[in-house]
Amino acid sequence: MLRQLLRPDWMLDCTLAELPLQELLDQQIRALVLDVDRTLLPRRQAVLPVSVLHWLQRAQQRMPIHLFSNNPSRKRVGAVAEQLNLPYTISAAKPRRRALRRVLAELKLPHHEVALIGDRLFTDVIAGNRLGLFTVLVKPIDPLGQPCQRDRLQKIELLLARRLGKTLG
Repeated sequence: MLRQLLRPDWMLDCTLAELPLQELLDQQIRALVLDVDRTLLPRRQAVLPVSVLHWLQRAQQRMPIHLFSNNPSRKRVGAVAEQLNLPYTISAAKPRRRALRRVLAELKLPHHEVALIGDRLFTDVIAGNRLGLFTVLVKPIDPLGQPCQRDRLQKIELLLARRLGKTLG
């Protein structure tokens, strides 16, 4: 069971800003739930890198977006959401399902038409897979909007997943 929960539907060797939006649309994705820390911007920052801002603006024209973070800071996550007037959830407690179920109820879409995009296997991917969302694992972002070169956390999670016998894309 854990093995299936750890398998993202799509695993990319790039950041969110480089994710091909059209490919999500081709998968019949009609809404996005996005992790904030290290997916949209580095920790402790509140201003989106230009590349991420432009990607979000393009995506926002095509589908609803909801920011979804385990971070408890309403001030920080709210500041990020305010840049594009997006709804957001703080203290989401991923991989638990309660907060994500509320977001899905607001979106009023079948779960398989919603993508959860994040940088963590053990929070983002598991949370999305537990509810049947289309899960996308991206590389964490650095302060310049590029893939983080020294990311230990994602590397450890991928190693643990492999040890559990899960082959990832």
